[in-house]
Amino acid sequence: MTKSARQALALDVAAVCVFVAIGRRNHGETGNAFVGLFRVAAPFLIALLVVWLVGRVWRHPTSLSTGVGVWLATVGLGMVLRNRVFDRGTATSFVIVTAVVLGVLINGWRAVARRMRR
Repeated sequence: MTKSARQALALDVAAVCVFVAIGRRNHGETGNAFVGLFRVAAPFLIALLVVWLVGRVWRHPTSLSTGVGVWLATVGLGMVLRNRVFDRGTATSFVIVTAVVLGVLINGWRAVARRMRR
């Protein structure tokens, strides 16, 4: 994997972690911050890694079309994993917030990267 692909993967992982950290803070969740963050982020991180492998994202990691695919598949598979494997809720409002925030974060860094290259 190239350096830019590793950086892209790290930024996608960071996007998921930022989303979860903001959500935990907004909901006043307490306890061990790292364990709590990982517990909530796990289904989305697993989904993200599956998407990266199956979609061969490393080929064009910074393209906006790749970002849209990563975003939609991560949200979709993440919700399925969250509900079926991790036995956590997937209320409609949570799905909407997740889709919007991850969409902005996952595609936002790609848009910034693209603009900086020009």
